[in-house]
Amino acid sequence: MFTSEQVAQFSEEGFVLYPHFLSDGDLGRFHSSIQEVTAGSTLAEHDEMRMEMEPQQEPGGELVRRLYEPCTHYEAFRAFSESDSLLSFVEQLFGPDLFFHYSKINMKPPGIGSPVEWHQDLSYYPLTNRDSVSILFYLDDTTIENGCLQVIPRKHTAPLLDHSTQGFFRGKVTTKVDESQAVPLEGAAGTAIFMNAMTPHSSITNTSKQPRRTLILSYRAADAFPVYTGEMTHLTEQHSRLVRGGLAAKARFSMNEFPVPLYESRIASLYDLQERSRQEDAQA
Repeated sequence: MFTSEQVAQFSEEGFVLYPHFLSDGDLGRFHSSIQEVTAGSTLAEHDEMRMEMEPQQEPGGELVRRLYEPCTHYEAFRAFSESDSLLSFVEQLFGPDLFFHYSKINMKPPGIGSPVEWHQDLSYYPLTNRDSVSILFYLDDTTIENGCLQVIPRKHTAPLLDHSTQGFFRGKVTTKVDESQAVPLEGAAGTAIFMNAMTPHSSITNTSKQPRRTLILSYRAADAFPVYTGEMTHLTEQHSRLVRGGLAAKARFSMNEFPVPLYESRIASLYDLQERSRQEDAQA
C-alpha cells in the first residue's frame, strides 16, 4: 500500500513512482503472453484490431509498437487489472468506487522505438473531473537510453495545455514546453508509475540495444463521467467497466470548462495523430 507521503506526492506532484510493484512471476506471465500474442505478426500481416506495428521496417518485419486493450482481450492482463492488490492502491487515490478505463502495451524495439511527444492524457478523453490515473508498469529495465517516461511535475492542477492548431486536436502539446522542468523516471522491470491524467509527459526514441515494453492501465473515479465528443467517446469508452464499489448516481464536476478535442479526421492511435502533426509542421 502507499504510504501517506506517497499519496501526498501524487496529489502535489502529479505522479508517484513505486519500485518492485510487479513480481518476477507477474513479469514472466506478461512476457509470455506478449510473445504468444505477437508471434507470427509482420508489418504486412497482423491483426490491426489488436496491434500496431512499427512503420519503419520491411513488410516482413516483426517489430510491434503497441498492443490494444490487453486487459480486455487477454486473461493474464484482465485478471491483473481487476486484482484487489492493484485496486487497493487506486482506491487510496480516488476512493472506493472505481472504473477501469482502458489499457495498452507500448513497446519500443531496440534502436527504432517510436517517440511519444509531450501531451496530457485527459486531453484525449475529457471527464467531468480530474480524478483519473494512468499507471505505467515497466516490463523491462528502463532508462533514458531506451526511452523512459519523463514528466513535468506540478502541472496537473493548472488548465490544460494547448493541444490544437487551426481548431483541430493534434494529440500533443502545441505550445512551447519548458523541458528544463522535465523529470526522467528510470526504473527496473516491475516498477510502477502512478500518474495523474493531467500530468504532461513524453518519452523519446529508444536509441539502445535493449527493448522497452510498458503496460499502461487507466482508472478513474466512478463519478468522473466522460464528456461526449462524438465517435471518439464511443471508442474510448467501449472497454470501460466498474471494477470496485458501486455506480455513481451523480456526476461530479470540478471544472467550469475544459477543451474538447475536435478531430480533423479519424485516427488509428496517438502515434498516428502525432505523426500527422509532425508532417504538417514540416510542411508549414
